[in-house]
This record gives sequence, C-alpha cells and structure tokens, in this order.
Amino acid sequence: MPNSSPRHFLTLLDLTPNELHWVIQRAIELKQIRNSKTLYEPFRNQVLAMIFQKSSTRTRVSFEAGMAQQGGHAIFLSPRDTHLGRGEPIADSARVISSMADIVMIRTFAHAQVEEFAAHSKVPVINALTDDYHPCQLLADIQTFVEHRGSISGKTVTWIGDGNNMCHSFINAAKQFNFKLNVACPDGYLPNTQLMANNADRVHLVQDPKQAVIGSHLVVTDTWASMGQEDEKKARETAFEDYQVNPTLMDLAEPEALFMHCLPAYRGLEVSHDMLSDPRSVVYDEAENRLHAQKALMEFLLLQPQV
Repeated sequence: MPNSSPRHFLTLLDLTPNELHWVIQRAIELKQIRNSKTLYEPFRNQVLAMIFQKSSTRTRVSFEAGMAQQGGHAIFLSPRDTHLGRGEPIADSARVISSMADIVMIRTFAHAQVEEFAAHSKVPVINALTDDYHPCQLLADIQTFVEHRGSISGKTVTWIGDGNNMCHSFINAAKQFNFKLNVACPDGYLPNTQLMANNADRVHLVQDPKQAVIGSHLVVTDTWASMGQEDEKKARETAFEDYQVNPTLMDLAEPEALFMHCLPAYRGLEVSHDMLSDPRSVVYDEAENRLHAQKALMEFLLLQPQV
C-alpha cells in the first residue's frame, strides 16, 4: 500500500548522509545477491511507473530490469503515452498515476516538473534526470568508487566539462559524501552560481583542467552537448576543445585515480578514443551499477528500512 507520507528522491539532498551510505552499501549487497543467482523478490505485486520525456538506454534498462529482478513490474510511459505537461495539469497526472502505481520514476527536462509531481503524489517519486540534477547516476558513481577504492570521504574529485546536471549533482555529492570537488568548466558554461556559493567550503572552480586534476582521486566528464542542446553542438565543441579527458591528462592526477563517464560517450570529443579502454577507466562498472544502486534506492523508498 502507498505510504501516507512518501519519501522522494529528487536530489541527493533528499536523503541524509547516513541514508545515502545505507543505499550504497545495500547496492553492493544486491549486486552480490544477483551475481550469486539468489532469488530475492521484495517487490512482488508492486508496480513502478516510468515516465520518460527524455529517452535513455541505461535509465530504462536499469529501472525496468531492476524492478523485474526484485519481483515487481515496470510500466514504460513515453511522451506519447501520457498527458504530462501537455494538456493535463501535472498535479492531476500525479494524483491519478500515484493511485495506480507503488512508485514513480520521471526523466524529463524541467526540474520543476518532478517537484510538482512529487508534491501531489501518494507514492515515492524518483528523479531519473532533469535539466538540473541527475542524482541516480551519482549513486552508481559513488558505489563504483567504493567498490574500487573504498570510501570517497576526504578524497578529491575533479569534474571536467559542462556545468550541467551531472556537475550539479556532483556538487551535492561533495556535501553529502564529504569530498572535495574541483570544477573545470570554460566561461559561459559554469554550474549554478548559488549552488557553488552554498558549497564554497568544499567546491572550487579551477578552470584549467591540468591544474584541476592535480591531486585528484577521481576524474569525471560528460558529453559537451546534452539532449536538447544539439543546435549548440559546434559552438560547444569550440568552447570545450581544451577540456578533453585523455591518458595524458589523467597522468597528472593521483596514480590510483579512476576515470568515470555516465555515457553515452563521444570519443574524440570530451573523451579521447583510448581513454575508455584505459586501465583507470571504470565506465562500464559504473554503467552496470545504475541497476544495483537504483534497486537499493527503491528498497529504501518502498520498504523504509531502519537506517
């Protein structure tokens, strides 16, 4: 049955640091359960409604497979399948969909849409990406770091590229997981000014990528032109031409530094052709961990364990 006061996951700030730690550790446990082929179905007779205004390979497969592996069912709703944001008020869609599903995942453009939906939902709502934040990806990223290097607390992370939704979520992660974050973005593509100011104690703008990666334990990048920015592609390629992550740049980081990219990757642009196959790259572990981290997140939201 739906919770009377559902917890939502719209940004990393919706969970406490202790709760986020539980999700990460539980994701590692669920990965082991799946790899051992142990039957574990806590979501039997429960339904996840997946609302996609933006398409995605990894988001759809990870949520849909995760729900099925835990014994539940997922319904995929494309922009053609709902009236969300096109005719019917979001509040009405939220009331109706949440009366039929046990949990809702939304991948859309405006962050205000998921906030409004959650405000009128009877069940937990997960932000699977908006133009402002991508918190589910950060769960997978932190899980991947923990599996390869242990706790990220006290470490240094460098973000290189666009000050986009992933960058914003890394800023929130720096606060919630207690690490230092260097942000290397060209002028005109910086992250949200207020968000940077709110985290000035641990987030620093170092626009030169070579300087930014010095002392870093993790280097992260993303595509230079996100969905909806296709008309800016050429201008962005010019602005970001010095912001490619390649083995030479990684050599300036700590010897045990890892490289991550949330994919899809555009080789020859934000990442060199040889970087994804570099021993320091963990992008495919990172991609798989979307599955496990989101299963743990849904357990937290649906089962409300004592943390």
